[in-house]
Amino acid sequence: MSNRLIETIAGAAVIAVAIGFAAYSYSRAGINTVEGYEIMASFNRIDGLVVGNDVRVSGVTVGKVTAQDLDPDTYMAVVKMSVRPDIALPLDSSAKIASDGLLGGKFVALEPGGDIDMIEAGGEIEYTQGSVNLEDLIGQVIYSSTSSDQ
Repeated sequence: MSNRLIETIAGAAVIAVAIGFAAYSYSRAGINTVEGYEIMASFNRIDGLVVGNDVRVSGVTVGKVTAQDLDPDTYMAVVKMSVRPDIALPLDSSAKIASDGLLGGKFVALEPGGDIDMIEAGGEIEYTQGSVNLEDLIGQVIYSSTSSDQ
């Protein structure tokens, strides 16, 4: 009977440690909702961008990606994002898909424009630049270096 008690205590300890690890991971993951207004932008490609990725202005996180979909008419990727309510973006602002490094995650980088009118809730950012495909860039460098050698 003492073996069963020891096994039960050990099992409970393992479960408690697993629950503690999950709670710690969740708290450190930065998963939180950004209260604010929703805007959207259409990109030609959004490789690696997922719901929950950051939206940044000048490197400061001001929102999160809330949804992504494909426009069946234009075949453009439509990204919806929530931006903090204290951040007003001019109408001529631009958005691009950027990377945290060679192997880092993707985020939406917003570049405020100079217009005096601001994007309303539900508005769209007109000027966009899609994700850069690293494999294509490497292929271009290799192809350009081999073609110049001939």
